[in-house]
Amino acid sequence: MSAPTTTRAEHGAMSHREILEALSGLLLVLFVAMSSATIVSTALPKIIGSLNGSQTQYTWVVTATLLTATATTPIWGKLSDLYSKKALVQVSIIVFVLGSIVAGFSQTAGQLIAARAFQGIGMGGVQALVQVAIAAMIPPRERGRYNGYLGGVLALATVGGPLLGGVIVDTSWLGWRWCFFIGAPVAIVALIVLQRTLHLPVIRRENVKIDYAGATLIAAGVSVLLVWVSFVDSSFDWVSWQTFAMVGAGLALLAIAVWVEARAVEPVVPLQIVKQRTTALAILASLAVGMAMYGGSVFLGQYYQIGRGYSPTEAGLLTIPLMAGMLVSSTISGRLITKSGRIKPYIVAGTIVLVAGFAMLSVMDHETALWYIGVGMALVGIGVGMSMQNLVLAVQNSVSLRDIGAASSTIAFFRSLGGTIGVSVLGAVLAHRVTDSITKQLAAAGVPAGGGGKTSSLNLAELPAAVQHMVRAAYGDATGHIFLISAGIAVVGVIASLLFKQITLRSTIDLGKTAQASEKAPALTK
Repeated sequence: MSAPTTTRAEHGAMSHREILEALSGLLLVLFVAMSSATIVSTALPKIIGSLNGSQTQYTWVVTATLLTATATTPIWGKLSDLYSKKALVQVSIIVFVLGSIVAGFSQTAGQLIAARAFQGIGMGGVQALVQVAIAAMIPPRERGRYNGYLGGVLALATVGGPLLGGVIVDTSWLGWRWCFFIGAPVAIVALIVLQRTLHLPVIRRENVKIDYAGATLIAAGVSVLLVWVSFVDSSFDWVSWQTFAMVGAGLALLAIAVWVEARAVEPVVPLQIVKQRTTALAILASLAVGMAMYGGSVFLGQYYQIGRGYSPTEAGLLTIPLMAGMLVSSTISGRLITKSGRIKPYIVAGTIVLVAGFAMLSVMDHETALWYIGVGMALVGIGVGMSMQNLVLAVQNSVSLRDIGAASSTIAFFRSLGGTIGVSVLGAVLAHRVTDSITKQLAAAGVPAGGGGKTSSLNLAELPAAVQHMVRAAYGDATGHIFLISAGIAVVGVIASLLFKQITLRSTIDLGKTAQASEKAPALTK
């Protein structure tokens, strides 16, 4: 039994000030990761254009990061239940920064994708471990109001990132490579702050076993399916031997992964947690929210720049309604949840608003009024702010402290998986529709397909004026279809949230003496 942990949970050893001091380092860590990721959103059209990449490569620059983050998130979470959470957060920051620096030196789109994949390993750690650390410090009932700070940082990073990325790309003496370099000094500050402020109990356990086989199988299965989604209908037909081989291999790998997880001593995705009603529904809702949010919003910067002709800086400013909605809704809903202890009404309302926002955006084209798009984006932001973090909170409330890492990372895993699938699937749909539209327009104008030579359609500056107009119309009109699919996916989140039982958040960090008694090793504070 862990006496220090029990005392901490029962007697609230950390004051509000101490919690805020510790949060300052954690939130700075999260800001570094999120802003480094979102900086790319408005800069990516110019980055891929300058590297002469394709629409598929554009999608995979985002997908590669999400994929490795998804695959490693459960591992980071499981490690946090066994080793020092503080040390793991610091390691994940270092990995993320190294990946960012390597990405900044990329000379081809392929190199950039590889660097972003490495960067995603660190991102997976940051996303999972910040949630785990907060859960280890603050009871679920109180966590609602602190989630407001978390939502504020996420919104600030998501607003500031695209704006900063746009400014960097538009500044001739900087260039797009500084979108990756700029996060390094901030990360160093975050490491120093964490070293001074974050002090969490470390549970020493003997005979530790990490389920690397399960994590590898899950990553491999998901990767095979995503590669299939990216190339089906362009490189080969839906009904073809390649489809049967890749889909069959992906499903077989995932089936073996489930078999391995059911028998592993320390499973990376604990099935006993996943099978709980609250966790299972939260996973389903997180998949839907992740697919809709990442899959839809990642193409907004491309829509404004390619479809509407705005600069990266202007594109960043135009996405503010989305982030403002997240900031306001996460802060207000967090405080209301802390006051009432009830969480289901806010998750249900958030998923419904998310569907409404995507429904509005589904009718947009390259001439839609900006105010209309802004309202739709604000609704999407409000929906995400009310649902995303609260789904994690609902699951954390249902497990003991010893399983908080695995539970938190499981939800983060499935949300990131949803985002990875969403970006890959919707990116493939977008690429297919854009290619068809441009081909038809070129044929109607009497211009031979491939008239642009080896120039990427994303490198507009190198295309003839007439072709530029065709490309802009194609991207602008195809984006609305992406949001229509996102709205349909988000409906699944509404259904899952409605099936939740009424949840009353507990006021203690751990479930109680029964859960604490199961911890047989002494706890140290570091």
